[in-house]
Amino acid sequence: MGYSIGQVAKKTGLTTHTLRYYEKEGLLPFIKKSGSGLRVFSETDLDWLALIECLKGTGMPLKDIKQYIDWFIEGDATLHKRLDMFVRQKQKLEEQMAQLQKHMEKINYKIAYYDEIIKGGSEGIFERNPQLAEERKRVYGR
Repeated sequence: MGYSIGQVAKKTGLTTHTLRYYEKEGLLPFIKKSGSGLRVFSETDLDWLALIECLKGTGMPLKDIKQYIDWFIEGDATLHKRLDMFVRQKQKLEEQMAQLQKHMEKINYKIAYYDEIIKGGSEGIFERNPQLAEERKRVYGR
């Protein structure tokens, strides 16, 4: 089944402008055109769009996504390059997730801190709640 650019925009949440831009940048080299020159997207094109959005969501630049697509087109000779690219991106994502987890811990600490103040005031907060004092030390490293 083929989809028009408008249908793909609705299905994916991407704008038609973005879809055209991706095509212009070489990120969608497999899209066919109808006899009248209209883009006809396939299910495979939708899969490519999902992968492009996934990689963008991990912070991969469009030029690197384009490189991956070029390697894909080149074939099996680039399998190791493609694997290495995904391994590197996974490592970057794991680092980002670890940093986000640290941020989450600070946010959770602040929520607990303000909950405790609301319950009993700020005076003597850490004596009243020694677990909160320990959490503060752990989160802030002091």
